[in-house]
Amino acid sequence: MAQKPVIGLLGGGQLGLMLCEAAGPLGTVEIAVLDAEDCPAKHAARKNGLHVTGSFKDPAKIKELAARCDVLTVEIEHVDTEILEEIATKGVEVDGKMKKVPVHPSWKTIRLIQDKYQQKEYFGQKGIPIAEQMAIKSGSERKASLHEVGQKFGFPFMLKGSKGSYDGRGNFKIRTAQDFDSVAEQMGDQPLYAEKWVTFDMELAVMVVRVEDDDGKLNRVLPYPVVETVHEDSICTKVFFPPRNTAVTEEIKIQAQKVACDVVASLWGRGVFAVEMFLKDGQILVNEVAPRPHNSGHYTIEAVHQMSQYKAQLVSILNKVPKNLDLSPTVSSAIMLNILGGAEPTSHDRLANLAEELTSKYMHVFLHQYGKESKPGRKIGHITATGSSSIGQLEERARPLITCVDEIRAERVGGSPPAGTSSQGSKPDPLVAVTMGSDSDLNVMIKATDILEEFGVPYTWNVTSAHRTPEYMEQKAAEWSQGSVKVIIAGAGGAAHLPGMLASITHLPCIGVPVKGSTCDGMDSLLSIVQMPRGIPVATMGINNATNAALEAVRILGNTYPEYVDKMRAYQKRIKVEVLAKDRKAQVTSPRDYLKGM
Repeated sequence: MAQKPVIGLLGGGQLGLMLCEAAGPLGTVEIAVLDAEDCPAKHAARKNGLHVTGSFKDPAKIKELAARCDVLTVEIEHVDTEILEEIATKGVEVDGKMKKVPVHPSWKTIRLIQDKYQQKEYFGQKGIPIAEQMAIKSGSERKASLHEVGQKFGFPFMLKGSKGSYDGRGNFKIRTAQDFDSVAEQMGDQPLYAEKWVTFDMELAVMVVRVEDDDGKLNRVLPYPVVETVHEDSICTKVFFPPRNTAVTEEIKIQAQKVACDVVASLWGRGVFAVEMFLKDGQILVNEVAPRPHNSGHYTIEAVHQMSQYKAQLVSILNKVPKNLDLSPTVSSAIMLNILGGAEPTSHDRLANLAEELTSKYMHVFLHQYGKESKPGRKIGHITATGSSSIGQLEERARPLITCVDEIRAERVGGSPPAGTSSQGSKPDPLVAVTMGSDSDLNVMIKATDILEEFGVPYTWNVTSAHRTPEYMEQKAAEWSQGSVKVIIAGAGGAAHLPGMLASITHLPCIGVPVKGSTCDGMDSLLSIVQMPRGIPVATMGINNATNAALEAVRILGNTYPEYVDKMRAYQKRIKVEVLAKDRKAQVTSPRDYLKGM
């Protein structure tokens, strides 16, 4: 019997765990894991005597692993590419002889991916669409370099660490030049680059399988379906297949798959790659690339039965990809929800219990727990729901799970400190944006800010006009859409196009307040806001009723932040008591005396 090929795996976290789970049923490959003795992957892998205990960044341990393997791969790209290059090109000593061990994906790919700035520069040179970027000088020249970026890109722009960052770590949004003084505190002295702020419509991702011939020449690249990804706190929390927005047409999906394939075709080595992208005005921009299985591909375990991303990683590394490989989904829709550690070690238990409860009802909910210690924000599992219906219908059926995920996050980030508090511990990030077409509207709109202050809701306010400053209005809408804002309240008089225009360019719920002008008693404003065309909804309040707009905003926030539910219930109880008190006074007072006392 021929000896099974051995794949050496650097890293034994949840991605390694699922790779080992995919290898088990095949029975044709062994996996040797280099990581801590109790890492998740070793719990799933066969006890084959091939595993190595130690750090996957230790050159000596990497050589020890390589000596036992036929090919090396990685679970995470933050590895020593110098030692991988040595192993692949010069070899590792085995029984007195040098043995070259292939590395897939190639050490060249991993080295390029490790430097985000160089990665993007490379893709740009290949004609792949990317956001505009600039390198930031270090030391005493850093501040001048930041000013140069501000002049070229405008504000806001994104400051990123070139190396060693993932899940949004190493990113810092520069809102104004005043933030330059905080760069050293937030980012340290690491190499930095700036990226022009992209006001994207949504984030998409495509997993791609890269196949090479035995001589290392590219054979083909095969894309999985396009998915929508949702990021909160710089971590992917939800994945939707297919994307929920009908604006993601078949043409856009084909474009996204082509861009993803172009990216992966430009790299080196075999394996599965994740290409994360922005969709802006019908165009695709590449954001980041991961040379390995990825969060956005977890759904393939249940939704692409023939070839999950983990099975694809195995067969591609071993160069055994079927010629007729079909990566089309076997379900109509799928949703992946990350299980992230909550405020307490047991916060996620109710989510796991709910998943098991729904599994017993629907048999289409799949729970994956990684066996990792729960820490706030740490990925400790995921849930996939699949359906034969539309993504909208599946989303509604999965609503209890989605709500539970959001509640756990709200407890983690919104319990203490209060919801909206910035991670820097400074002024709370706004949850509501209050805007108006003219400062003359402030006498009306201040009633909204009064309510928000009463409820302790962080907010921002400004003056912008849909007619006089349309570009500025669009800029503010983009900032709110990509920032912390969850609801927009817009007040306007006359033609009153501001609420509707904002609703047309942002996914955020918009609440319109018709402001009474000098003519028509505000009816012109009311009709302008309430008579929106189908597909562009605006929640419209009564004329000059900014109070109700703020109260409605608080109710919307209550779906994510439980503290506002409690405050709203207390408010409703208070106004009820006030009305009953007035009625008791009316029972013992004549109408004229009552009016005199008011």
